[in-house]
Amino acid sequence: MPGKVRWLLIAVILTVIGIVPVVCFRAVYAHGKRLREVEPGKVFRCGQLTAEGFTDAVQRYRIKTFIQVQDEYPDPDLDRRFLGGGTIKESELCRRLDVRYVYLPPDLLERPRIPAERPEAIDKFLAVMDNPANYPVLIHCRAGLHRTGVLCAVYRMEYDGFSPEEAIQELKANGFGEWPCTSANDYIKQYILTYKRGLRNPVAAKAP
Repeated sequence: MPGKVRWLLIAVILTVIGIVPVVCFRAVYAHGKRLREVEPGKVFRCGQLTAEGFTDAVQRYRIKTFIQVQDEYPDPDLDRRFLGGGTIKESELCRRLDVRYVYLPPDLLERPRIPAERPEAIDKFLAVMDNPANYPVLIHCRAGLHRTGVLCAVYRMEYDGFSPEEAIQELKANGFGEWPCTSANDYIKQYILTYKRGLRNPVAAKAP
């Protein structure tokens, strides 16, 4: 085999060896992007999966309700699979899977209104989670870290009796990051540090 051809063949083999594991990893990641169990059999969290990934999660965990918290995308287009296949609206996928679709963007208030008031999203979230018929519930945003994380923290404090400190420790353990987990972050302050357990606001809680 001529030297140039041999080196070209080696280069191709090395490229394939390098690319294939990365593609496989990304495919697996997109299918189950940070899919984790919050409360066994009841509450799950993740980032935005492919349609195949969401379908697998629904079938595996018998999900009845999606809470989608991407404020920039009320009804995101989901890739049907990691490579190819087009897209499908998340609400349409939920309709086909017989899953309730709840769009619930986490809002923020001006700081002077805190702690006398709290974001409406908290009471809307509690209205969903108070209803046993909605479980199991899957909560997700784009990355499955920050907006998903603060609502999971609300769940932990309201239903599992976590303190704000314990909720923040779980946030960090799930990848929220040390630097954003301070009172300077409005999501941390308004959803966790000033959270009062047991309160309900029927007006704000009108089911989305």
